[in-house]
Amino acid sequence: MADEGFTNPRLAALYDVLDPDRSDLDAYVRIAEESGARRVLDIGCGTGVFALLLADRGIEVVGVDPAGASLDVARGKPGSERVRWIHGDATALPPLSTDLATMTANVAQAIVDPETWRLTLRGAHGALRPGGLLVFETRDPARRAWEEWNRRESYRVTDIPGVGEVETWVQLIDVSGPLVTFRWTYEFAADGRVLTSDSTLRFRERQEVEADLTARGYVVEDVRDAPDRPGREFVFLARRPDPDR
Repeated sequence: MADEGFTNPRLAALYDVLDPDRSDLDAYVRIAEESGARRVLDIGCGTGVFALLLADRGIEVVGVDPAGASLDVARGKPGSERVRWIHGDATALPPLSTDLATMTANVAQAIVDPETWRLTLRGAHGALRPGGLLVFETRDPARRAWEEWNRRESYRVTDIPGVGEVETWVQLIDVSGPLVTFRWTYEFAADGRVLTSDSTLRFRERQEVEADLTARGYVVEDVRDAPDRPGREFVFLARRPDPDR
């Protein structure tokens, strides 16, 4: 189940405006170009920012997401007809044969249930051609990123055309082992409406992720830094083996 921030149409429409800096996607675009990918599966595609970046480069993209409101935003963007949008998740995909599968930003960590995580890895594996590559990121638990998730660090007011001023902030709700829960609050000046969206992320250790990938039939080729967040993220590159090579 996707969070309210992605399933509520009023909040989904604000996502790109409130998070305009997507330089985190540059590394994924480079990987797609360096690997020569012509067909890409974007798991957790959200409002379609990354999928459309790839489509602009002539790459065939399938974007899948469980949040219908986010997909509606994606479908309303220029060039969206070049992407195949699927309302669902990677545990139940149609037959595909892609060169690259991705989970950008928080997607991998938002899959908190261990069995759903295993099924997602299996689904991505099945969607990749032999020799295809899976790339995703997850925060290094040792950096304790959640300690910065508070109103003082995150509060801001954004004036959005057609909407008016929106106050936003995040607060930490709970830390229980690898699970961290936090709440975003959105206060709309135009009508005084206050909406909230609760999210839970799973912080996995590097060794745990590598073991999960190996168990699902991948070969872990590399674990990198996120160039825009050095020392804070693990970026995994795992390949589906090609028995003919």
